[in-house]
Amino acid sequence: MSTQNDTPVFTMPLRVYMEDTDAGGIVYYVNYLKFMERARSEWLRQTGFDQQTLLDDDTQLVVYRLACHYAKPARLDDALSVSARVAEIGRCRMTFEQRVMRGEELLCSATVEIACLTAARMRPKPWPLTLLASFDA
Repeated sequence: MSTQNDTPVFTMPLRVYMEDTDAGGIVYYVNYLKFMERARSEWLRQTGFDQQTLLDDDTQLVVYRLACHYAKPARLDDALSVSARVAEIGRCRMTFEQRVMRGEELLCSATVEIACLTAARMRPKPWPLTLLASFDA
């Protein structure tokens, strides 16, 4: 895998709604993963791609491996920022470093490895060259 230390950080704002919280008014732990998924999807959209276009090209992106650290809870109505940065690119996998922040306060961080598969057979597939070329643009 090649390291991409100079890749830009994509950040998107997010508000915590009632549906994101548990009975105690704090964000339910699995929802951080949903927030990160949204950030990766928006990052993809910013590069000029979207999930449907990739599916139409027999390409599916799936979470292969995930390591997550929960540092502090987010609460109802908090304004958060969720970031995604490509840390490594391999032939069929890409590793993201992601963070959920409340201002300057780190709430959750994760390393998420995404696999590129054929949509029809669910077998490893090299990254589309057009997607890789978007990194050079």
